[in-house]
Amino acid sequence: MSDQAEATVDRMPGRRGQLTRRRLLDATMVLLERLAYRDVKVVDIAREAGTSPATFYQYFSDVEDAVLAIADEMASAVGPLLASLVISSSWTDADGWATALRVADGFIAVWDAHRSVLRLIDLATDEGDARFRSVRTRLLGAPAEAFVSVARHRGAVGGAPFADAGVLVSMLAHVAAHREGLEQWGATAEELRHSMARVIFTTITGATPPEH
Repeated sequence: MSDQAEATVDRMPGRRGQLTRRRLLDATMVLLERLAYRDVKVVDIAREAGTSPATFYQYFSDVEDAVLAIADEMASAVGPLLASLVISSSWTDADGWATALRVADGFIAVWDAHRSVLRLIDLATDEGDARFRSVRTRLLGAPAEAFVSVARHRGAVGGAPFADAGVLVSMLAHVAAHREGLEQWGATAEELRHSMARVIFTTITGATPPEH
């Protein structure tokens, strides 16, 4: 079957079309790991996926559209995961410190695993693209809302839950995104992890982290 004929078949809903779309998204991800975003072309994605540009255009209008789909999938999976780290564990005493470390580890792991896509989300957001801003808001909004919920449940006095949560997720995302540069500057990976956890723990509990 020719690529053009395949495109006609894959245009119809069904398992085959879903698999082709998945193959194109996976190919886009592979290329984003190798190339600068602006250098990724439709023809390269099609070649990596083993299909044709005509097939690509059955699913996406351009490279940016495919990248947006990847970003949207990632945010849908990662946002709730980060939120669960915040809200599903105890924040009392030593348990709270362990939870803060897990949250810090979660942000670091997410940014290490999805660095190329997250970098593009930040770039497009800074350039004023409302679609990518919406994805970023959804990604960070989930753990931010979890922080607000924990703060309210603990009945923190004199705090500003929404402001505190916004500052926390912004700090965590920024440090996770720039960890390599901070390590080159002189901070070790473990020091950064503990600093992130210390800010989380102090903000949420109002206490000093336990000695460790």
